[in-house]
Amino acid sequence: MILIIDDDMAVRASISLMLKQAGYKTREAANPQEALQLAGLHAFQLAIMDMNFSIDTTGNDGLDLLAKFKKLLPDLPVILITGWGSISLAVEGMRLGAADFVTKPWSNEYLLQAVRTALSLSEQTAETSGGALTRKKLDQQYDLGNIVGQDPQLLQILKKIGQIAPTDASVLIEGESGTGKELIAEAVHRNSGRKAQPFVKVNLGGISASLFESEMFGHKRGAFTDAKADRVGRFEMANKGTIFLDEIGELDLNSQVKLLRVLQDRTYEVLGDSRSRKLDIRVVCATNKDLAKLVEEGRFREDLYYRINLIKVKLPALREREDDIPLLVQYFVNNLKKTYHRPDLQVSPRALQWLKGLQLPGNIRELKNLVERTVLVAENEMLEADDFQAQAQQSPAKPGDKALPAVGTMTLDELEASMIKKSMSYYQNNISKVARALGLSRAALYRRLDKFNIPYEPAD
Repeated sequence: MILIIDDDMAVRASISLMLKQAGYKTREAANPQEALQLAGLHAFQLAIMDMNFSIDTTGNDGLDLLAKFKKLLPDLPVILITGWGSISLAVEGMRLGAADFVTKPWSNEYLLQAVRTALSLSEQTAETSGGALTRKKLDQQYDLGNIVGQDPQLLQILKKIGQIAPTDASVLIEGESGTGKELIAEAVHRNSGRKAQPFVKVNLGGISASLFESEMFGHKRGAFTDAKADRVGRFEMANKGTIFLDEIGELDLNSQVKLLRVLQDRTYEVLGDSRSRKLDIRVVCATNKDLAKLVEEGRFREDLYYRINLIKVKLPALREREDDIPLLVQYFVNNLKKTYHRPDLQVSPRALQWLKGLQLPGNIRELKNLVERTVLVAENEMLEADDFQAQAQQSPAKPGDKALPAVGTMTLDELEASMIKKSMSYYQNNISKVARALGLSRAALYRRLDKFNIPYEPAD
């Protein structure tokens, strides 16, 4: 049962009718006193409440009621309704524990979606899982794709992803560069009801403020000087599916306002077209910055922060899950066996132990690059610690680890030359096969052979 609290009878009736048509039972309260009385008599699953009552137009009355509700029924999800000009009240309400907020005039579709999301999240929170949490059990329940690892911290994150994915709650993924935020976003999408729909990735750090509207919302031909053809925006591409907004901490304040409008109303306008278009979309954001700190510094809007932050996922750095490093290395090597046609590649136990102690500021991404560089230049099929160390950018993190002195990294030209030499050897100087394996034309391969002074005797 859902409790609707508003001093406007028409508003209560409208929301109640919408919810009843969707299959929910409702009760109505016209003021805080009546709402608290009903809360003591009935078991409600959710409350929807206005922030302003006729007795107090400042919103303080609404905040006071919310605080009393959270004290009386701490697990009851509450959705707030407020005017656009009073979003600061909703932000304060989110601090007090509200589940979500909707601005007036609201879309019935969006409000109903918010209700379903809040109820689903509440149900997931109440669930208790029996038995020990294992990676095998999670893989049986969810589609976790290429996420590698079984560290307890990671397992808890994967469990959370599986639980929240069926909802439409916005998700904020925080973590250092290279910790796998995109893989987590993809897992949210794959385990959701939107998995058959588009998953659109947007790197906001690579979009300038002047191009933000055109990139995100699209434009009509002639909308501005260089608009020579219609352009479909990223939001339209992702409609019915999931949009992944990476590096959201890089967004300038003006663009943040535009993004908030879209996320709040689920409508947008294409540049050059005044017609508003509706959106049905799941939003997943990621950042390697501390958004809460940016809010304090005035560089990130607090209302946008709460809008994208219904669910937060904090990814641990690789140094916090070092036991997963051997699993990751083996995973990368198995993939590289196919890529570089070296089926006998192996990693020695000594090398795996050495890699566990390596400082990797770039986390999983840096580890992957290190493994690939090593595979490219290693002469033997058994990769040893000194093979990795020769390509490592950092010294071992653990004191006392007696590895060979690092000799620095190779240049791009050196890496390319090494890869060509290995391919030439593997394919016995067959130019056509080498070019095909490297994704080059025969002419491009010949130019590189001459550039790097690599001798060859064409077999074809």
